[in-house]
Amino acid sequence: MVDGIRVKDLNAWFSSVQVLRGIDLTMAPKAVTAIIGPSGCGKSTFIRCLNRMHEVVPAAHVTGTVLIEGEDVYAPGVDAVQVRRRIGMVFQRPNPFPTMSVFDNVAAGLRLAGVGRRADLQDAVERALRQAALWDEVKDSLGTSGVSLSGGQQQRLCIARALAVEPAVLLMDEPCSALDPIATARIEELILDLRSALTVIIVTHNMQQAARVSEATGFFLMGELVEFGVTRDLFTNPRDQRTEDYITGRFG
Repeated sequence: MVDGIRVKDLNAWFSSVQVLRGIDLTMAPKAVTAIIGPSGCGKSTFIRCLNRMHEVVPAAHVTGTVLIEGEDVYAPGVDAVQVRRRIGMVFQRPNPFPTMSVFDNVAAGLRLAGVGRRADLQDAVERALRQAALWDEVKDSLGTSGVSLSGGQQQRLCIARALAVEPAVLLMDEPCSALDPIATARIEELILDLRSALTVIIVTHNMQQAARVSEATGFFLMGELVEFGVTRDLFTNPRDQRTEDYITGRFG
């Protein structure tokens, strides 16, 4: 993915309420970008706009440009389902399909994409579970329910489900907020491993986490991108007073 992700003048609304205003930034390929900011500042809406999930909300709409590998995902004729296959998403709380086994959870997207041969499914499921650092823990229990796993394992199962269709980008919306410190550390290790294969964008309230896992960070406030840059620089020498106020705990 040579071109990374380029966002130009992105605006988003829920009905008549504007939640994003004129977002412009470029996120590097095969790197981790963190999105930080107080609750209600537009972080989750921003990443949902990247794979067109925002538009599934009734009366929600978007203007602007989102270029993935040089292609505008909002251009006329672009299939939103294909966009979401290229840009996977992991949510705040683990959400394995409750009626499906571990194997079938990971295989779900592959089957929707038309992969039917059992051998092909087995290879892809194993690959995704290995990528998600879960294979060794579940290889002997692939037929058990996905919801029988621990919370941290369920989150890695959801990551494997997203990885199975080989996306170019993985969006993560506060993926550790419901996990204990040990499970959080496993997810952070996984994020660092994944950046060699794909682009990762993580929304987090945990600024220490952003500092640990990301190369670049964007600070959002009241629907605007206040500052975006190298994570180390943003945390140690922010250019905007509002950024400094937030990371030093004066508000948020």
